[in-house]
Amino acid sequence: MSSVHIPSAAVAPGSNGNLAKVGVAALFVLALVAPFGLYPIFLMKALCFALFAAAFNLLLGYGGLLSFGHAAFFGGAAYIAAHTVKVWGFPPELGIIAGTAFAALLGVVFGWLAIRRQGIYFAMVTLALSQMLYFVALEAKFTHGEDGIQAVPRGHFLGFLDLGDTYSMYYFVLAICVLAFWLIYRTIHSPFGQVLKAIRENEPRAISLGYRVDQYKLLAFTLSAALAGLAGSTKAIVFQLASLTDVDWRMSGQVVLMTLVGGVGTVFGPVVGAFILVTMENYLAEFGSWVTVIQGAIFVVCVLTFRKGVVGEIAALVRRGKGEQPSEGGGHH
Repeated sequence: MSSVHIPSAAVAPGSNGNLAKVGVAALFVLALVAPFGLYPIFLMKALCFALFAAAFNLLLGYGGLLSFGHAAFFGGAAYIAAHTVKVWGFPPELGIIAGTAFAALLGVVFGWLAIRRQGIYFAMVTLALSQMLYFVALEAKFTHGEDGIQAVPRGHFLGFLDLGDTYSMYYFVLAICVLAFWLIYRTIHSPFGQVLKAIRENEPRAISLGYRVDQYKLLAFTLSAALAGLAGSTKAIVFQLASLTDVDWRMSGQVVLMTLVGGVGTVFGPVVGAFILVTMENYLAEFGSWVTVIQGAIFVVCVLTFRKGVVGEIAALVRRGKGEQPSEGGGHH
């Protein structure tokens, strides 16, 4: 287990659940009309990173496992998807499936090696394994080194939907993300998710109750890796590129930052964090490498002043406004 403490969330009353459903419906409608008011490419990038952050949060926020190697799944899947579509001529949906499957298999291997360690040792093992994949991507012929795999054709979804059209591509990405977010939500609220949270809170007690803790950890790690791979595969098709940036250790750091800024252990926190950071990158692009410094400063400020993340702090304020006892965690909002 990681030494990072992720406090337990409060159980939301029924009225809050109804309010959340209305909020989700409103967000979905907003997502449907968003490309007519904002740049679709920006939105697709934000959605891909939102899915990446949500996948990472499944492991950290609900499993209590801090990985510094999630770029391996994101970037590795991007390379596989790009190669499958460009070199083998497969349609985009099969490329994405291939990339996701690769990430899942990689997750099984990485997870099997890492879950036997705890705390900082777990994090360091994931970082070391991820760096190994980075050097493979740098040296392997099919990845084309520093050039990456470029000009990946978007093709046609199911043979008839032209993904070369920006709006068609956007709704394709939106559909993938909605399905993935639904899967994450169902996982969190399933018996498996409840056991995972119990392991996070008190692993020795979970073991004493007869749960096979390592199996639960490995399954959570694999699912998180697969969803991160789904995000990376989709991004490779959207931007028609898979490059070393996708498997670089800084990508792992970026997803940690997105999750912490938005709110660890909350459903919508990673999504909010991803949109905040992608927006910052777009608007601060003129500052070049200083963007990283600015992001680092924001991270420090968030850790010191918004320890629950943006969504966690907002949820706490709402509860205080209603006179409820605030929970330590952000809650499942």
